[in-house]
Amino acid sequence: MFDNLTINKLGFYVYALLNPLTNKVFYIGKGVDNRVFAHKNEVLENRSNLTSLKSIEIKEILEKKLDIKHLIIRHGLTEKEAFLVEATLIDYHNFSFEKLTNEVAGHQSGFYGIKTTDELIRQYNAPKLDSLFHKVVIININKRYASAKNSNLSIYEATKESWVVSKDRLEELEYALAEFEGIIIGVYKINNWYPSKTNNNKQNNRWGFNGEEASIEIKEIYFNKSIQHIKKKGAANPIRYNL
Repeated sequence: MFDNLTINKLGFYVYALLNPLTNKVFYIGKGVDNRVFAHKNEVLENRSNLTSLKSIEIKEILEKKLDIKHLIIRHGLTEKEAFLVEATLIDYHNFSFEKLTNEVAGHQSGFYGIKTTDELIRQYNAPKLDSLFHKVVIININKRYASAKNSNLSIYEATKESWVVSKDRLEELEYALAEFEGIIIGVYKINNWYPSKTNNNKQNNRWGFNGEEASIEIKEIYFNKSIQHIKKKGAANPIRYNL
């Protein structure tokens, strides 16, 4: 634990947790005071009810009678600076190395995070999509896009399942539009739907679709168009049927 003199000098800081078994970083965070040590203490106090990947890894380290290595990457920061450094490091690590155990990406990493030059040009130049001319389902794949790129999955594979869709709508839907950060990056003709089970083997009204790339004429209507103007901040449902 840090003493008061050290705490007074640290300000906000960005830290990493390193696994001594592999000598690799498995978590990056920001904090003040003794935040860097809190993860280990939380595991020690609650060993029997651990669900996060981070906590499970910490438990495995402690069970081998070893200790986590705590690294302070930058200190003396403002909170705003710490958010920026944390997000930058998480993005870079997840892109270049093994995925961290962080459950969420860094602050505003979706909009300002790692992108190809083509993705940035698309982000800032995409014309608005103001009308829908077909029965479509717009599927937000923000949470899947980065992992899809890293694992060479196609945008189609990241889009096709599994989603909570009203069964009454299935037969009328013609096209699926894959949306990432407000931009339509995939347009697929829906051939059929199938029930899709979650990891706990429950269907829960989740569905996937089999489809194919839409025709050039249809893609010209929707592809690389922006719906950022109609997205509500904090909206949780990845599915929408209208603008």
